[in-house]
Amino acid sequence: VQLQASGGGLVQPGGSLRLSCAVSGVTKDYYGIGWFRQAPGEEREGLSYINRNGDITHYADSVKGRFTISRDSAKNTVYLQMNRLKLEDTAVYYCAAQTTEVTGISSIFPLWYEYWGQGTLVTVSS
Repeated sequence: VQLQASGGGLVQPGGSLRLSCAVSGVTKDYYGIGWFRQAPGEEREGLSYINRNGDITHYADSVKGRFTISRDSAKNTVYLQMNRLKLEDTAVYYCAAQTTEVTGISSIFPLWYEYWGQGTLVTVSS
């Protein structure tokens, strides 16, 4: 499974960005896609998860109500719509494929993800 994250950039506080994660390769070997981020000097943080059917999602408290995960199965692409961005949202954002089927709060633990994209930088600054 190969993942390509894109859509990062510079945005002002309160603004929006939409990240995309294009999934290719052997698409039958994963259970869902997660979005993560890592700021300098910080641990990788799980943000959101969506299963392959798109009917189960989960969000970290830090982004709940501001970020929305979705998928376009025809395009094998998962999106992360990020609204009301804050300075503390600045980080490199990664998408990853979950290879152990886990839902709920555990779905955004990096432990369950084997395949990772290269990351896209999101900078929130005035």
